[in-house]
Amino acid sequence: MRRATFRLLTELSSRKWISQLTGRIAQSKISKHWISRFAKLYGISIHDAEKAIEEYTSLNDFFTRRLKPGLRPIDSEMNSLVSPVDGLITGIGEIADGQLLNVKGQDYTVEELLNLSPRMVNYAQGFYMVLYLSPTDYHRIHSPISGKILETEHIPGKVYPVNDFGLRYMKRTLSRNERLISYIKHQYGEVAVVKVGAMNVSSIRYVEPLPRQLERGQELAYFEFGSTVVLLMESGTFRPRGDLMTNSRVKMGEAIGTIHKSK
Repeated sequence: MRRATFRLLTELSSRKWISQLTGRIAQSKISKHWISRFAKLYGISIHDAEKAIEEYTSLNDFFTRRLKPGLRPIDSEMNSLVSPVDGLITGIGEIADGQLLNVKGQDYTVEELLNLSPRMVNYAQGFYMVLYLSPTDYHRIHSPISGKILETEHIPGKVYPVNDFGLRYMKRTLSRNERLISYIKHQYGEVAVVKVGAMNVSSIRYVEPLPRQLERGQELAYFEFGSTVVLLMESGTFRPRGDLMTNSRVKMGEAIGTIHKSK
């Protein structure tokens, strides 16, 4: 009964106009006065931020802050694939016949995540990793690999929460929420970076100008508020780091596995 009530309340509060209103408030100049309180509430290290806290013009400006140079070194191994974000792994594993199994108790398909893209066949036997960004985390998204952007797609959708409750009890959150997808071609195949919007996320934005050619660790996009990134690696081209599992934390630039030529 309690779970059903929470689900209903979440459904009612997860309206696009609510997220848009929240976004406008967070972008307003008056929201600047809430930055210190927000940082304290979520335990955010303001000393890691690129600028002094008083230099941020709004709460949204602080959410999307860059970090001081050197705080996120990019793994230098030639064939490493790195985490695109700071986040918590909430799902990880092999893709079996196009299915991502048991992501917080729910199964997804590559077909629905990629909105029936013709590219979905490339990932039918690949590997996936789901990375959740909480309000505490650094919100910029970087390229996990050096390569060329082959294609981008914006998929309109819902704005359900992508926290533990949202993934467990709301129906198929990752494939129903708004998504921004980047397909990046590397030397052995391609990677899909699926950026998933969430409740109170006013938007997912690409950096401007968006380069066609990316270096590993280069800025790609950012969330306004926290959300989730789903990484899909092409079949037969990725070997994950052996110690990573659900509930492992990773930082942007940290190696999460290696790419190799498909056999």
